This record gives sequence, structure tokens and C-alpha cells, in this order.
Amino acid sequence: MSVEGSVRPRSAFCVVLGNEKGGSGKSTVAMHIAVALLKAGQRVATIDLDSRQKSFTHYIENRRAWAKHARLDLELPSHYCIARSDGALVSDNEATEFNEFAAAVDAIEHTHDFIVIDTPGHDSYLMRLAHSMADTLITPLNDSFVDFDVLGTVDPVTFAVTGTSHFSNMVADARRQRRVVDHATIDWIVVRNRLSMLGSRNKRLVGEGLQELSLRLGFRAVDGFAERVIFREFYPRGLTALDDLDESTFGTRPNMSHVTARQEVETLLKSLKLPIDERGMRRAAARQEWFAAQSQPLELPDIIAS
Repeated sequence: MSVEGSVRPRSAFCVVLGNEKGGSGKSTVAMHIAVALLKAGQRVATIDLDSRQKSFTHYIENRRAWAKHARLDLELPSHYCIARSDGALVSDNEATEFNEFAAAVDAIEHTHDFIVIDTPGHDSYLMRLAHSMADTLITPLNDSFVDFDVLGTVDPVTFAVTGTSHFSNMVADARRQRRVVDHATIDWIVVRNRLSMLGSRNKRLVGEGLQELSLRLGFRAVDGFAERVIFREFYPRGLTALDDLDESTFGTRPNMSHVTARQEVETLLKSLKLPIDERGMRRAAARQEWFAAQSQPLELPDIIAS
């Protein structure tokens, strides 16, 4: 039985967040993508494969709890967290985790428009499997040569790219596997996170290195989120820059940091070019109209009023 073919979604579009280095912002980007798709009326399911850290799962749980506490209508995806198996045999652990992952995909592949998968910051069986399933693979990367090292190596004097690294090679393998399974291609996007708002030599050199690697490896390099405290403040309440933020939802009035963060997210989402369908947009418009009507007084015909 083909492992890749047995869990490959046949209808839902699969977005995978992957990077073998932790702390790159995978869960933050995953949450903003999921909420953006939900706000666009898409039916979204999410899967957390990092069952040790569970940052993505906790983010969604925080959102659910805050929505209940503050009595807010916050969009929530159908969420699954694949439990980590700690048996004595690696083969048994992989089989158990695969079966749980396959069951989750089977439950959502025909009932949702998108599946957003957050992967752990280390090499694992499920991490590689998820990468081979991706329609769009997103690799958040802190804007430094420490993070750049997972993609490629550079000359210490000239900073010219000298080769590719372990994660890039793994993605190349996943792309080859995908072509064998269904002749499809994976759109790989490297997102530069924690960008400095000031120009610097490091920022320029990292950008030049990514540009050269993008030609070698076939990915698109786009700008992500700047180093803003606001993104850290969203997490405890499960909020995103795309939510309507006011004193009731966030506890303070929106400021320029909120506005700029939203602009960064919207720019990133446009760069991803995800296939949002028109039916979803109509669902989103109808949903907004319904909720807007909830605050309006009930209109009764004159004959009843008299």
C-alpha cells in the first residue's frame, strides 16, 4: 500500500507549514492562514503534528475559550492533534501515528475546502509525509543566517551561496514523491519573518541569498511579519490581526501596531495565491449579513403593530 497515496486529500487543498528549525513562527502563520480562509467562507480543518509542543492546538484552544468568555463570534476550524506514540518499537509508533493521521484526513478530506497542517520543528516520519501531501508548502524563516542554514550554506567571506542543506534536500525528496503519486507540483513559499523595520547589511545579504537559492530550489521568497510585540499578545486569547479588535475583544483600543500587523498579514495572504472559491465568498457575505441583523430591532408589519 502506498503511504502517500493512502492519505492524499482528493478534494481539500492542503497547506503545510514546515521548517526543521523551531521558533520560526509556523504556528502563528498557520493560525492566520486558517482564520483568513474561514473569514473568506472556506470550510477549514487544521491538523497539529507537533504533539509535544502543541502550539497550534493551544492557539486554537485559546481562541475557543476567549470566544466563550467574551461572548464573541470567533471563527474556529475543525481541529485535530495527532497524539505522539511512545512505544518501544519505532515501527509500531510510526504505524500508530500514521493510522491516526490517516483517520483524521479521511474524516475531513471531502467535507472541507482546505486543510492547514502545522508540523514539528524536527525531522520525523509524519513531518515528511505531510510535506509530500502539500499543495502549498510554507516555510517561515527568521531573517538571519542561523535560520538560513536549514536551506543552504554560504561562504563565510563573500556570503555567496555554496550549497543546499538538509531541509531543502528533504523538500526535494517530497516533491519527487508527489510527482510519482499524482504528477502534481508543490508550490513552495519561503516566508521571511521577524523582519527588521530598518535596513541592514544582514537583511540585504539574507535577501540576496534567498533570491539565489530560490532559483536553484524553485521556491518563492516573500516577506512575512515584522518583529512586533502585538503578534505575541494575540496568542493568549487566540486572536489574529484579521479579527475585529476593540476594547471588548482585545482589552484595548486598536493602534498603529494593530493596523500595520493586519496589512502585513493581508499582503502575505495575497502572495500565497491560495484557491479561494466564489461559493465560499458568498457564504462569508451571507454570514456577515446574518450576524449584522442580530443587533437590529425586529421589524413587524403595520397590521400586527396596530
